[in-house]
Amino acid sequence: MAYRLPPLASLRLFEAASRHTSFKQAADELGLTPSAVSHGIDTLETWLAVSLFERSGRSLALTEAGRDFLPYVTEGLSMIATGARRVSPALGASRIRVSVAPTFARRWLMPRLAEFRRRRPDIDLHIDTSHRQAVLPLEGVDLAIRMAAGPWPSSDCDLLFREALLPVAAPAYLDQILIDRRHVDWSKAQLIHVSSVENDWPAWLAAHGLEASGGGHLVCDDIDLALDAATEGLGVTLCRLPLCRDALDQGRVVALPFEPLPIETGYWVTVPAGREPRREIEAFRAWLREEAQSDIA
Repeated sequence: MAYRLPPLASLRLFEAASRHTSFKQAADELGLTPSAVSHGIDTLETWLAVSLFERSGRSLALTEAGRDFLPYVTEGLSMIATGARRVSPALGASRIRVSVAPTFARRWLMPRLAEFRRRRPDIDLHIDTSHRQAVLPLEGVDLAIRMAAGPWPSSDCDLLFREALLPVAAPAYLDQILIDRRHVDWSKAQLIHVSSVENDWPAWLAAHGLEASGGGHLVCDDIDLALDAATEGLGVTLCRLPLCRDALDQGRVVALPFEPLPIETGYWVTVPAGREPRREIEAFRAWLREEAQSDIA
């Protein structure tokens, strides 16, 4: 059966431009010029005889036709990418590229990775900790670990664990704000916030019927930085268990006299839906689940 296909090179341009809603960002990703991306999209639109994007000044948005077309293009390119990796030795059948947030990689994955390397020295791991969430499997990513309240859309997901909030501070700082061993003088406590999870403190305080405004506030843009600030005695931060357990075990911070507060968000292992993952990916996925269960226990 002969397929009547649009210009195939333009499909990759369309997918990238749709994902970024920007010709410039798509061009940066693909190593092209914005003009080349724009011309490629024009070629595709001419072939289809429809407009895929609404262009208004510097803004870019998909038309209704573009939104309808995108899932088919994404699915097709995903199948090609998966098939190419399956059949091509040059693409490394025993190589796994993992997309994961920097904090999770640093505080949970890396301290455990030696055990997986001991078990499966034949598997090469490539860890991608860029904040940009890679698209599976279009960008060569085989597996991702995402933080979310529920399963990741269009993916086959396993929940590793949900998080819990626990206020912590440096031992010397905690001594300064304790009234006695069981009560905190919140009027003296400076709260260390993380801008990316700005609702943590309001939710935690509300859950305990507390107010804290007298000691001031320090805002960081990163969970690791907030924990470092607490370690340096700059205030109280809410750590997210189990990612901050190493800092507690090492005594760099200590917990305030409260039980961990479970929250909705958790970490999910995700692979593309509707695909049978390679044996190497399944081995890594099973190991992650095993480590998570051990951690919870």
